[in-house]
Amino acid sequence: MCFDCAAACEQCVTACLQEEHVQMMAQCIKLCRDCADFCKMCASLTARDSSFMMQFMVLCADVCDTCAAECATHEDEHCQRCAEACRRCADDCRRLASNA
Repeated sequence: MCFDCAAACEQCVTACLQEEHVQMMAQCIKLCRDCADFCKMCASLTARDSSFMMQFMVLCADVCDTCAAECATHEDEHCQRCAEACRRCADDCRRLASNA
């Protein structure tokens, strides 16, 4: 789920940078970049069964929630897809972290 979210965030950034109103998308771009990095790191920590992965999952979920909230404020289809991917990832991270 984390890699899917990271991909959605990267696609959102790419699309936002091509928007006519790119300055209005600055916060969305920043959050998507952060979220993509957090999701990739979370997936890596999980793959290597890091002793920090559960704590990082909680933090990743928080970043995903923040990104989802920002993307949801924009009507662009890529932002809506990103918001949904972020919500799914946040839910998955919290579920996995609570099962530890």
